[in-house]
Amino acid sequence: MVTERGRVLVTRPAGQADSLLARLEQAGYRASHQPLLALAPLAELAPSLRQRVLDLDLYAHVIFISGNAVRYGLSIIDDYWPQLPTGINWYAIGGTTARLLAERGLVATEPGAQMNSEGLLAVPALQQVADQRVLIVKGQGGRELLQRELTARGARVDELACYSRACPPLEQGALARTISEGGIETVLISSGEGLQNMLTLLSGEETTKFRDVRLVVPSPRVEKLAREAGFTQIDTAANASDEAMMAALQGR
Repeated sequence: MVTERGRVLVTRPAGQADSLLARLEQAGYRASHQPLLALAPLAELAPSLRQRVLDLDLYAHVIFISGNAVRYGLSIIDDYWPQLPTGINWYAIGGTTARLLAERGLVATEPGAQMNSEGLLAVPALQQVADQRVLIVKGQGGRELLQRELTARGARVDELACYSRACPPLEQGALARTISEGGIETVLISSGEGLQNMLTLLSGEETTKFRDVRLVVPSPRVEKLAREAGFTQIDTAANASDEAMMAALQGR
């Protein structure tokens, strides 16, 4: 029999939390799920974005910045390229993203433990990219660090935004009730945007009330944002993977 170890709230998008929830339950935690990021495919591509898909074979490097970028991006690309072009260098921001690409027969370079834009920018193959075309497959919004830095290195960088990202449409006070009535002791935050949405969904008074709730965050950047928001108990994982989040939760 597994001893209960605490109540944990997982905040990954809908449909992407099952494996982490199962790990938590197996480890003895009482886990619940409340997405803090709502994703949806774009209804229609703008002509400029459609042209980037049509020009896929002209890019030297194609970067997928999340598993969602693979799911939504390849769905769009399939409409125009029944057989993917060869000669492209493929990149994934982390292991999950790389595995999704591998399922399509694409071998992707990944940055290792630093599963973020900074990690990708340190990959040797992206150091000398002057005059080379780069396509970043992503959701709408998000960080612009990759585009800025690769452009500074001389690359011709385009972005293919293939899905929307939004704050979940929860009624006022709903998230606070989930935390309070569920006896939540730890919230697992998957991204900086998820943290910002959490702050949006909590009133200032509620944020103050829950500032001693423990957060597990995926990077030093998100830790900084959480501290600036007033949270006091924060553990920083090596990245947002199941393994890294579990290790940080368990103090490993």
